Amino acid sequence: MARTNAGGYRERLLAGAVSCLQEKGYAHTTARDLVAASGTNLASIGYHFGGKDALLNEAIAAVFDEWTERVERALFGADPGSPREMLQRAMAELVDVFDELRPVIVLCVEGYPAALRAPLLREKLADAYARTRVAGADMLRRASRELGVELPLEPEVLVSVVVAITDGLMLQWLLDPDATPDARQVVEAIAALGALIA
Repeated sequence: MARTNAGGYRERLLAGAVSCLQEKGYAHTTARDLVAASGTNLASIGYHFGGKDALLNEAIAAVFDEWTERVERALFGADPGSPREMLQRAMAELVDVFDELRPVIVLCVEGYPAALRAPLLREKLADAYARTRVAGADMLRRASRELGVELPLEPEVLVSVVVAITDGLMLQWLLDPDATPDARQVVEAIAALGALIA
């Protein structure tokens, strides 16, 4: 495992936890692994997070937040374009990055079964999804203002559906990458479904 030495103890512990989770998974990461990866000590885990599980839960939530920020940068780092072009950019940062973000994707997927038996992790993941919905809804409101269009539904609902599509594609991609549609195909499918049921 790569050792993380930059930043304060809290930041180093979070970075070390993300590294451990990507390399060893949730169930197999020990407190000693976290100390080795972060260059800290056992006491710092308790001091900053209250324990190993809380640190791991926080690290998983941080991964969700970073991915959401990445989508926002892609959406608003260029001219808005059309609504379809904006959706295409968002989906590219959600779907076309699977290969690049494979360790993060595995980490996210491994977090789901652990959350079924760990109420604190389930709460952290639910909070991460809630923050994603809020951030995504804010992005949609901003995009609709910039494009001069009215949203057809509550933005939180639209974001939840996009997240559900992304989560489903993540699972498909882990099992069969070649059969998983890319961002362009996803946007075309959404448009085709809209036209079909309009």
